[in-house]
This record gives sequence, C-alpha cells and structure tokens, in this order.
Amino acid sequence: MTVVGWLQIAVILAVVLLAAAPLGAYMARVFAGERTFLSPLFRPIERGLYAVAGVDPSREQSALGYTVAMLVFNAAGFALLYALLRLQGLLPLNPLGFAGLSPDLAFNTAVSFVTNTNWQSYGGETTMSFLSQMAGLTVQNFLSAATGIALAVALVRAFARSGASGVGNFFVDMTRAVLYVLLPLAVVTALIQVAMGVPQTLDASATVTTLEGAKQTIALGPVASQIAIKQLGTNGGGFFNANAAHPFENPTALSNALEIWQMLVVSAALVFAFGRLVADRRQARALLASIGLILIVGIGITYWAEAAGTPMLHAAGIDPAGGNMEGKEVRFGLAGSALFATVTTGLSDGGVNAMHGSFTPIGGLVPMFMIQLGEILPGGVGSGLYGLLVMAIIAVFVAGLMVGRTPEYLGKKIEAKEVKMAMLAILILPAAILGFSAVATVLPAALSGLGNAGPHGLSEILYAYSSAAGNNGSAFGGLSANSPWWNATLGIAMMLGRFAYIVPMMAIAGSLAGKTRLTASSGTFPTHGLLFVGLLTGVILIVGGLQFFPALALGPIAEQVQMLAGKTF
Repeated sequence: MTVVGWLQIAVILAVVLLAAAPLGAYMARVFAGERTFLSPLFRPIERGLYAVAGVDPSREQSALGYTVAMLVFNAAGFALLYALLRLQGLLPLNPLGFAGLSPDLAFNTAVSFVTNTNWQSYGGETTMSFLSQMAGLTVQNFLSAATGIALAVALVRAFARSGASGVGNFFVDMTRAVLYVLLPLAVVTALIQVAMGVPQTLDASATVTTLEGAKQTIALGPVASQIAIKQLGTNGGGFFNANAAHPFENPTALSNALEIWQMLVVSAALVFAFGRLVADRRQARALLASIGLILIVGIGITYWAEAAGTPMLHAAGIDPAGGNMEGKEVRFGLAGSALFATVTTGLSDGGVNAMHGSFTPIGGLVPMFMIQLGEILPGGVGSGLYGLLVMAIIAVFVAGLMVGRTPEYLGKKIEAKEVKMAMLAILILPAAILGFSAVATVLPAALSGLGNAGPHGLSEILYAYSSAAGNNGSAFGGLSANSPWWNATLGIAMMLGRFAYIVPMMAIAGSLAGKTRLTASSGTFPTHGLLFVGLLTGVILIVGGLQFFPALALGPIAEQVQMLAGKTF
C-alpha cells in the first residue's frame, strides 16, 4: 500500500460525496413532483408518455397496486427481451450475423438484465447483435435501474406520510427516474467517455496492423452508451467479455475513476434524497456513516491483501512491494483495482476491472462478503436504499428489545408485521445462496463447470450464487457458467434476489404508510446519532454476514491458510 494509492481512493470518494449531495436534493424535488431546471425540456415528453400509455399521473396506487404494476411491467420486459435474444439472427443491426441465443442462455440473460443483475454467461462481442445490445440490454439497464429507484421512493414515502392509503404511482416514478435522472447523466457521461477513447459506432470491427506486421480484427460497436448507463444504473454488464478491464470500455486511469464515480453517485444521492423527503437530513447522514464505515474498511482490507502479495511470489524473488498483480490491469494498479472491486460489490453493479478469481484469498473474500451483506453499501440504485431501510427496521427492533419499548423509526411504530416481513426479506438471500451452493457442490452437472479444485472451487460456486441472488453480476473467472444447470439456477436465484425481496418490502411500505407519524418523545430512541450508527453497522455485519461464515471458512479462509503454507489451487 502507498500514500499515493490511498490519495487516489480518498479523492474519488470525496468527489462522489460532493456530487451526491446536490444530486440528492435535485432527486428529492423530482420525486416530490416539484419543478426542476429540466422540467421545461422533459415535462412535455413526460405528459406525452402518460397519454400514450394511458397512465393518470394524479392517481395514487396502494402498496399492493404498486407492486403488481411493477411485477407486470417487468414480466413484459422479460418476455420482450427473451424474444429479441432468441430471434436476433433474423433481425437487423446484426453485422456479424450472430445466431439467436439458446433457450437457457436467453432465459438467463433476459432475467439477468430485467433484475438489474447483468450476469453474463456469454462474451458480448462474440454473441450479441447491435440490436440486442441497444434495444434489449441497454434499454433494460435504464428500466431495471428506474424500477429500483421507484421502489425505494415508494418505501420512503411510506415513512414520510401519515395515515395514507397510497405510496405513489409506479409508472410515474419510473418514468421520472429515467427522464430526469438516468438519461441526462448517461448522455453527459457517455460523451465524456467518448472523449476519453471509448468507441460509439455502428461499425462492427476495425482491421489494424500490429507492431509485428500482422493483421488483427478488433471488435467495435455502440460501447459508450451502454457503459454510461451500466455504471450509473449499477447494472454492470459489459459490452465486451472482459468488462471494464477492456481498453475500449475503460481506457485510462481517469476513465477508471469516472466509472467508480458513476457507480456510486446515484446510490449515494438517493440516501441524501431520503433525508430531504422525510424532512430530517440527520437520518441520511447516519445511514451514510454506517455504510461508509463498512465500505472503507472493505477497501482497506482488499488493498492490503493485494499489496501484500503471496509467499510463493516472495520466495521466487519477486519484489514484495509489487504485490499481487495477477488478473489486474497495469493502467489501474492495486489501488484502482481494489477500490473498483469493493465498490462494485458494495453496490449491485458487477462491473469488473480486474479478475476477482485472481485476487488473493482474503482479497477475493471481501467482494464476496460485500455481496452477501445484502449489497447495501450503498447498494444498487434504489435497491440499496430500501435494503438499508429494512436493516434499519431490524436495528430499531433490536434496540426495542433491549429497553422493553415498542420500537419506532422516523415516527412510525415498528410492530410484529413489519419485523416479520423484514426478516422474511433478509432470509431470502442466504436461502438462495447457500441452498443452491449446497446442491451445486455435489451435482456433476454443476461441478463440470468449475475451473479449480479445493477451496477455490467452492469459492467459485459461492461467489456465483452470491452474485446472482445479490443481483450483482460479477464472477470468479474460473467458472464456465454457460450450461443449462448454471443458466437455469442462476436465473432463478436472480429472480428470488430481486422480486422475492421486493414483495415483503412493499408489504412493509403499505403497513407503514397507513400508520400515523408520531412526534418524537423523551423515550424515543434517536436514529441519527453515533449509537444508532454503531447498532446499524453491527446488525448489518451480524445479521447480514454471520450466517455465511461457515461457508466462507471452507472457501476463501481455508484457501488463505493453505496459501500461507505454500499450497495453491
């Protein structure tokens, strides 16, 4: 580790916070229906979309109606994307003549992009037509991110309102998330990335002459437009198979910093927007302090582990100061790789600029553990905020048990129904991850896809199902997942991690919206101070992470012990 490396990390995180605060204020105005500086441009478009779709923007939906609308909309998106992927060989904008995807791969990919996961069992430049990339995958990058934002806003409204029957209108919230937030940011940052060297063209490839005089064909395409929204929407799916390690997706250290900023800024801004929408900005600062603490510690451990390298490299006479550069791009270095890996898994992004399977065992454990905590640090756009609020409900419940008082959060009493729904939501992740992993460790159809034996092979399985159920999308590089078993089970895990979590969360929203918001009293547990920050941090680590410790002990922890003894897998 170096001072320069830590300065790079500190500057990027500081720039994120500087941008997130005003963006959060702007987003609060957008979802409160107030006029913004973009209203003259987008308000006529917004009204036109409602007219075409037959949506009455003044009509509120109950929590149940909001949830049903979201599920139906996403089911339609899945069906359309699945059909597009299966039929891409017959459709235009396919300059390289790619055939349609197999049924299991099309299912996996359609589920992946609709659930904001963007797990990729394929190589983009060798599988997807331009039409599939633009009209299918990029469109879902916008819509899945907007769905997450809309759901988070609905839950925040439930806390902010008193005795209400509605939580908003899903179609209005989703439309505003696309028009006023994601689209402007994506256009601006895509243009910046083009200026940095990211391609944006309908040419399929370029033929060049190498320094040795050989001819080489290099894949091109409409890359910048997808990269911008994949990072802003915490989707993570790359245009190229190598994702953000590819020089056309992430050409320089400066573009690397921009992509990290893109990943973090909307999710962090939503926390600031939450503080404004509930009229108590101290609550936002408390949430940011908790997630920031865990995120920074995770970055530090990953950076330390990779900078320490391995005993085998040291024994071979390689400079210990060089650290573990296997699977990393020299243009990003250890600090840029460690920061990217921790951020992309603390979010539900999944874009990678280094191969996580090439990290040291502890360095690879941290990204896996960040996903298993529920990806709320600060999590995917929208999904991170509502996941964090579910954890906050558990935290105040624990506090209530300690003092024998009915817990309250933001003036709403947290009673049996809310706690039961919160526990149901947070149990979905370990059930999907550990359940599927247990079966995969004994099933030949699953084991045939492993690239490594021993504890590293177990880590590949655990990481895959963690990434799918956590709607992350990154992977340990050794797993060959394009098979019917992996495509089907990972797809099911993605759906459980997205929609099975949303249903109890929205049940909480419906219950809280109808409750009267109480004025804080002398007996109310304050949820904006350091005590609550510590309690919430503890609940995230213990409730969110402890259940995975036995599996982690058999995977990356066991591999770390054996690595120190001179054995690799």
